[in-house]
Amino acid sequence: MSAYAVLAADRQRDLLEGIVLRCRDRKAGVPPVIVFDLDGTLFDNRPRTVAILHELAEQWADREPEAAACLRAATPNKMAYLLTDSLANIGVTRTELVAQAETFWRDRFFVDSHLKFDVALAGAVSFARDCYDAGAVVVYFTGRDLPLMGAGTFASLRDSGFPIGVVGTELVLKPDALMPDEAFKRLVGPDLGRLGEVVAVFDNEPANCNVLLAHFPGAESCLLDTQHLPGAPPPAALVHVISDFAR
Repeated sequence: MSAYAVLAADRQRDLLEGIVLRCRDRKAGVPPVIVFDLDGTLFDNRPRTVAILHELAEQWADREPEAAACLRAATPNKMAYLLTDSLANIGVTRTELVAQAETFWRDRFFVDSHLKFDVALAGAVSFARDCYDAGAVVVYFTGRDLPLMGAGTFASLRDSGFPIGVVGTELVLKPDALMPDEAFKRLVGPDLGRLGEVVAVFDNEPANCNVLLAHFPGAESCLLDTQHLPGAPPPAALVHVISDFAR
């Protein structure tokens, strides 16, 4: 059960359709801007973790057969925000194996090669395309970094059907992997206003939704009720909580 009051399906539809209408009814000379986070927002990245754990299962097959069997049984719905919790959910709890799995996962999760396993959330592609077709500048504002994840992120967006690589789209990534996501979004967020009128922002982290709403109080700030950092602050009262992009 969600910790937040998630909009009912009809209210979610009205919210999303209203955002598309705002893009069509833009002010003369001022383009509307729609801002999307990626992981946990437009994309479900749990299949990426599952693919990595299945790869690790092959390496452990001979020397750790029981743990390997647990890894093979990994499915997206068993994956939590933290890898340690995901491993516990599938029965891998031995300290040394958890440490090995974390290293193996980290070396693959935050690089281009495994982004192809991400799956777009329900309705995400059609909603992003409708906003773009209505005249919005579509901005992918992500905590992924440019050096390790830039090429794979572009390919993932393109192959999934999102508008990217054309006039009216922007991909904004961290300059390096060590910069904390929230600090990056707090620092760079105000610059999004240079592109036009920010009409709506979508993120899976309550802190980021709050930060962007503070920068752009006239925008609809939307929290995707997927996964977020444990201990995150509650979303502000004006933040909408939605399940996905279904309409």
